[in-house]
Amino acid sequence: MKHIIMKAYKFRIYPTYEQIILINKTIGCSRYIFNYFLNQWNTTFRETGKGLSYKICSDQLPHLKLEHEWLKEVDSIALQSSTRNLSDAFDRFFKGQNELPRFKSKKNKVQSYITRFTNHNIKIEKQGLLKLPKLGFIRFAQSRQVEGRIINATVRRNPSGKYFVSIMSEVEVEKLSNSTPMRNIGIDVGLKTFATCSNEMVYENPKFFRKKEQKLAQLQRILSRRKVGSNRWNKQRVKVARMHESITNARMDFLHKVSTDIVKKHDIIGIEHLKISNLIKNKKLSKAISEVSWSEFFRMLKYKSLWYGRTTMEVASDYPSSQLCSNCNYQNRDVKNLNLRMWTCPNCNANHDRDVNASKNIQKESLRLYNERIQTTGTVGLAQ
Repeated sequence: MKHIIMKAYKFRIYPTYEQIILINKTIGCSRYIFNYFLNQWNTTFRETGKGLSYKICSDQLPHLKLEHEWLKEVDSIALQSSTRNLSDAFDRFFKGQNELPRFKSKKNKVQSYITRFTNHNIKIEKQGLLKLPKLGFIRFAQSRQVEGRIINATVRRNPSGKYFVSIMSEVEVEKLSNSTPMRNIGIDVGLKTFATCSNEMVYENPKFFRKKEQKLAQLQRILSRRKVGSNRWNKQRVKVARMHESITNARMDFLHKVSTDIVKKHDIIGIEHLKISNLIKNKKLSKAISEVSWSEFFRMLKYKSLWYGRTTMEVASDYPSSQLCSNCNYQNRDVKNLNLRMWTCPNCNANHDRDVNASKNIQKESLRLYNERIQTTGTVGLAQ
């Protein structure tokens, strides 16, 4: 069975000097439009108690271009996208999904703009050559083929000085068929090991940041001795940014490989609903928790499950997965001590590895929640 999903393809682009100037101008103009209408929105709301709609902002764009000739130099669709992004941000704010929109700064680490597909203004002409509005044809590292109907393209400039494009498209994906009986798995994430599965498969924590932390600290010390704004300071800043980028790329590659492997091999995936924002408040563990990127890992599992027709079930954060004996369900409160890695159940004398036992309990609870949901919806065929 096939269904339509939204999928992004990210590539590095190699613009010419003239294209770099135009990209930077477009980023600046898009930021100006966003901030201008955000200021208008706030002023109108204070005076009338009502905000601005997307149509009102969009209708003002031609008048702004007459006042500021430099707005005509860049992609007009990118300017419209800025007003659309502002409108969407306020819609999400009033739904309680995000905070109040803030003014964009040129000092933000990542600068970008979005342009939308219209009349074939975005297309891949041939291998390694991409057409973008106003920029024309631009070289890019095409690591894979872009499938489906192109929706938009986001051009980004990273702190390292590298430029990237993310092409969003509608792709038809075939759902993976479920096995009989259905394969289910529980995943217990941790710091010593990244993830321990109920089938006793262990994914080690690669600790990408810790491995390069000393080198990164050396680069940052050199940067702190440079005069801010000088050429030597900027060169060193780029070195620090590239080190951070290298760490991020390695981490994301690892997370993608692990999440894809788990989703393709299992029908029901059980995970914990962790309140990571609260866990990070622990000063002793905050760096280690931030490094493993549990939130990003869970996000990948969820959207990839939707892609391939799998089910990801979240177990409640207060579920005592580590304390329960996976053999007899006896609750041993002594296991609250994090230093207790191996323990024996006082009730049935079963020996447990803390992480493996927790993952098996998560597997059981997620399966119970899945069957409960199936019975509620009236679907035939329960998981075994």
